[in-house]
Amino acid sequence: MAKNNSFSGTGVALITPFRKQETIDFSKLDELIDHVISSGVDYIVALGTTSEAATMSQSERTALLQFIVESVNNRLPILLGMGGNNTRAVTDAISQTNFDGISGILSVTPYYNKPQQRGLIQHFKSIADVSPVPVVLYNVPGRTSCNMTAETTLQLAEECPNIIAIKEASGNLPQVMEILRCKPANFNVISGDDSLTLPMIALGAVGVISVIANAYPKEMADMVHFALKGDLKKALPIHYKLLPLMNAIFEEGNPGGIKALLEIQNRLTNQLRSPLSKVSKTLYNKLRELDSVFQNQ
Repeated sequence: MAKNNSFSGTGVALITPFRKQETIDFSKLDELIDHVISSGVDYIVALGTTSEAATMSQSERTALLQFIVESVNNRLPILLGMGGNNTRAVTDAISQTNFDGISGILSVTPYYNKPQQRGLIQHFKSIADVSPVPVVLYNVPGRTSCNMTAETTLQLAEECPNIIAIKEASGNLPQVMEILRCKPANFNVISGDDSLTLPMIALGAVGVISVIANAYPKEMADMVHFALKGDLKKALPIHYKLLPLMNAIFEEGNPGGIKALLEIQNRLTNQLRSPLSKVSKTLYNKLRELDSVFQNQ
């Protein structure tokens, strides 16, 4: 399959609203999807880490994906989170998935079992071989305890036509720069860290898969679009306005911070599924103050 780089600009790593009974609040999710789309984001990420997909049953994930596809209604591309630490289970899941309305897969490096680099290459080649849609790699060693090196990323980019990009959330800018320096022209790098998006775009990245864009979709989309046009005069003030909130929402883990912020904005009930828990009262109050300052600037 030829590379198809439709995932540039701002992608939103959608949260999943829950009711107090911990059932999915589809009504609030529909409202959130409409809000981020109308605010100018470029694509939607479904069932990513921020969605709490790991705490859902397979039937819930299937129902959630179907709802997101119907709610988005072809207005934007959808990137579907499909990863794991059992290669065969991931490829079987891909083979059994209905990809109508889905534009690509976001696949995280295997977690917990800490494979070597040659294991990562085998894993992602197996996923690319079976996937009917383009694959975006996802490197986030802070969550997986497994870093995919620049050399491994570049080998996959060269050898797998169906692997079109990487979401780089290592926070390792020298590693990111090595990928950007040596990558094929038709392979993209996407920021996986909200706060590093602007510097990564300056280095050659094509955008971000963003958590803060759940709460500030217009501002994040505007910042990214200005940066991609090389207009730092307009991008920098937005970056620095958002930066305290970008940092604060991750102080006690994701998606606890962004859900607290969305409750402060009256967009959902601040409910997470165990083993995740709500942020502390101290951080909640800090987020409330930061949001107030942001809205009044």
